[in-house]
Amino acid sequence: MTEQNFRRTTAVAAALTGMGALACTTRNLLHELGAAPAGPRAEQIRRSPHYRDGAFRNRLPARMLSPRETLGLMRRFAAGRDRRRPAGPVPVLTPPPAAEPAPDGLHVTWYGHSSALVEIEGHRVLFDPVWSERCSPSPITGPRRLHPNPLPLEALPRLDAVVISHDHYDHLDAPTIRDLARLQNMPFVVPLGVGAHLEKWGVPAGRIVELDWDGHTTLGGIRLTATEARHYSGRGLARDKTLWASWVLTSDNRRVFYSGDSGYFPGYAAIGAAHGPFDVTLMQIGAYGEEWADIHMTPEEAVTAHHDVRGNLLVPLHWATFDLALHDWVEPADRLWHAAKASGTRLAVPRPGERIDVIAPPETDGWWQRLTQTPLTTPSTTPSSAKERAA
Repeated sequence: MTEQNFRRTTAVAAALTGMGALACTTRNLLHELGAAPAGPRAEQIRRSPHYRDGAFRNRLPARMLSPRETLGLMRRFAAGRDRRRPAGPVPVLTPPPAAEPAPDGLHVTWYGHSSALVEIEGHRVLFDPVWSERCSPSPITGPRRLHPNPLPLEALPRLDAVVISHDHYDHLDAPTIRDLARLQNMPFVVPLGVGAHLEKWGVPAGRIVELDWDGHTTLGGIRLTATEARHYSGRGLARDKTLWASWVLTSDNRRVFYSGDSGYFPGYAAIGAAHGPFDVTLMQIGAYGEEWADIHMTPEEAVTAHHDVRGNLLVPLHWATFDLALHDWVEPADRLWHAAKASGTRLAVPRPGERIDVIAPPETDGWWQRLTQTPLTTPSTTPSSAKERAA
């Protein structure tokens, strides 16, 4: 073979290898996107009162960004990244070895972002588990973790259920779902339409429970109820083909509210009237901004929602783990602490991996303030009350 032919053959081989890698990457990305509901799942969706004209709808409409606003936001997002990251390593705690949960206890372990384990009177429920390095369909791009996982999935205790709030990548992580389905035998409880994603990723249909708002399921000694949220869904270009939800978890004597992602809306008071009071609320406090005020609460609004649902202890979620908004890394927890103090709200802000006894929670010590990039100031308040914003 001449040198010219060798070079030509090598170039063709390299091109074919590149095309193969691209095809493999494309297949992986399409797999991570999930699947559209079909058959009985699609029929169940069409019967939902919250599904109209081919999409799920919020009862209170939520404004979304226009394409022009999205481009402007992307340019702003490229600046100021240092402030949106902790100034040092986030203190991550290793949860204690799993033991049988106390039959009369109530504990919350926060693993980061919105991933939380609730131990309620002898049962364990894991909400929105995301163990991947990035919340993205790709392992090489997208928001990357700002702290390590407190423990590997293999070290999780025996679970009675995994609950998903909606299908965005920072709440529904395909690799985590596949691993959990392989490692344990618990059911997955999800909003309408999300079951199609899980089936595509290998979860048997018999282990999937799909619920509309106000629907419920009973698993042993616990009851899970899907409740309203003000948000949206979608893993690709199509939006709102699956439902989003908050969740009520109850046992014989304890009640827990999990907000998922949501803007503030009057429905919180209705949830509190129907299902409260709650021993603890797990509230979204981060990734807020004026551009999407209708779909993500500010910390002050989270405190208002906590009181609306008639909560006792507030544990914050949806902050610290991924850079998803323009605010400083410490700001959500700092603003929450100020709002809780001003309103006399009981608050526990765990470190990732920290297990909180809801009946006897630790004092809030401001641990996150040691990781600020700039001097602390009194947090700004929202321009109007949460109730006015949702009217």
